[in-house]
Amino acid sequence: MSGDTSDHGTPQDDLSPAGLLGLPDVELRHLRGFVAVAEERNFTHAAQRLRIGQPSLTRTVRALEEAVGAQLLERTTRHVALTDAGRRLYAELGVLLPRLGDALRAPCRHATLRLGFTSLLPVACAELNAAFEAATGARVRLVRRDTPLAGLETGDCDVAVLRGDAPQDTVRSRVVAHEARVAVVARSAKGAAASVAGRRVMDWSELAHLPLVVNTVTGTTRPELWPVGQRPELACTSGNFDEWLEAVAAGHGIGVAPEPVAQRHTHPGLRFIRLKNAPAVAVRLAIPTRGAHPLAVQHYAMTAANWPSGA
Repeated sequence: MSGDTSDHGTPQDDLSPAGLLGLPDVELRHLRGFVAVAEERNFTHAAQRLRIGQPSLTRTVRALEEAVGAQLLERTTRHVALTDAGRRLYAELGVLLPRLGDALRAPCRHATLRLGFTSLLPVACAELNAAFEAATGARVRLVRRDTPLAGLETGDCDVAVLRGDAPQDTVRSRVVAHEARVAVVARSAKGAAASVAGRRVMDWSELAHLPLVVNTVTGTTRPELWPVGQRPELACTSGNFDEWLEAVAAGHGIGVAPEPVAQRHTHPGLRFIRLKNAPAVAVRLAIPTRGAHPLAVQHYAMTAANWPSGA
């Protein structure tokens, strides 16, 4: 007798992949959720560890119990404990999950993800890239490109760390940190810039009266950041960070840059001046809107979610 339903109209056959294999319909998130609760013995702590909400984790564990047909955890208002079935499953997963992780990392073991940047990578990138390599088995190769999108627009990199704004039509980006700005002035400054060369602190508004050196390709500070009628005079422009640095050191005008970038590019002829009331520089992680490499999508999600606030 053919047909997919019984006389009462209920399915006779489970044609899902899990049903065809005789396995319960379980996803990796169910197993990770259960393991986290089993190890933390606390739903709140386990949810924080997984970076999800506690109600979502509770539903995930209940779905796993329904799928395997057994109660895995004993819950009270005071504690969470493993049942006998839970202990057996946890012991099995202790062997299976690492093997599954190795199997899933195997295709990426010899893959390379190209991470683009312009003048400087934030310090946090080193640790985050190492964590990504450990999680995926892929290798991160650093690529410096003096282009507006650090090589993302030319195909020279797969994911990029950018400072400032990003075009929404071509890239998908997320702000992961903010950096303070500092003024940069030549020690032997002349003209109007000489009046601030010895200062330790100055207000953002004071820069409107000084000649400004601008990196038009990868820089983050342009006259348009000031109100109309209160904008600094454009002294000269440069096409990359090194040219910008030398133009400021030569006394052509004053420069403004993100504090980590300026202070990690030391120059004997330059001084840094702390700025009050200056707009912060947004640090973004970006991938192409279309056709992003699968590893780039994974890096984007993983790194953006774990980037230390204010790095």
